[in-house]
Amino acid sequence: MFHRIAFITILLLSSATVACTQQHEVPDPAIHHSMSTTTQETATLAGGCFWCIEAVFQRLNGVTLVESGYSGGTQETADYKTVCTGTTDHAEVCQITFDPAVVRFDEILQVFFMAHDPTTLNRQGNDVGPQYRSAIFYHSDEQRQVAEAYIKQLSESGTWPDPIVTELTAFTAFYKAEDYHQNYYNQNGSQPYCAFVVRPKVEKFMKAFESRLKSEFK
Repeated sequence: MFHRIAFITILLLSSATVACTQQHEVPDPAIHHSMSTTTQETATLAGGCFWCIEAVFQRLNGVTLVESGYSGGTQETADYKTVCTGTTDHAEVCQITFDPAVVRFDEILQVFFMAHDPTTLNRQGNDVGPQYRSAIFYHSDEQRQVAEAYIKQLSESGTWPDPIVTELTAFTAFYKAEDYHQNYYNQNGSQPYCAFVVRPKVEKFMKAFESRLKSEFK
């Protein structure tokens, strides 16, 4: 947490932070996956600071649980201090449990690509390092196919001027982050990083996906 406060204190109004919250009209997915017969599915996504991704998906109708944590690395354990060194190969992720009868996986991905910049390698705004990379850790071959199709669609749409660098990798393990990272924005909205980095992303999502918000956020 200390490094984010330092970033926001020194570089609060830098162009990198502004670029991280620019509006992008992310198109609706053109290819939908089939309706699942299960009542719950899981998506594991990395898009920079997990406080940002967590806060956005907590407001999406059909999402039943969002947990911040670490995934994608080679070590069989993870904690904030070691992941922040950038040497574990783990990324900050959110493990998202959702009801596919309410929100499909391709719709989860649409929100995901709206909530971060998938063209910056190992970076989101002023958060720099492999732990802040853009990644989709798919839980099934169907999720992989849907993600591949949507990334192809986005690349061809010209939504971003630069190539998409989002990593697409099979899910292996999730390590839940420390308790103080959970539900962070909702409990610390006035903290500088939340106020100037997380909040603009949340507000952008709520405006763009107003019809898909949970009732308590409308």
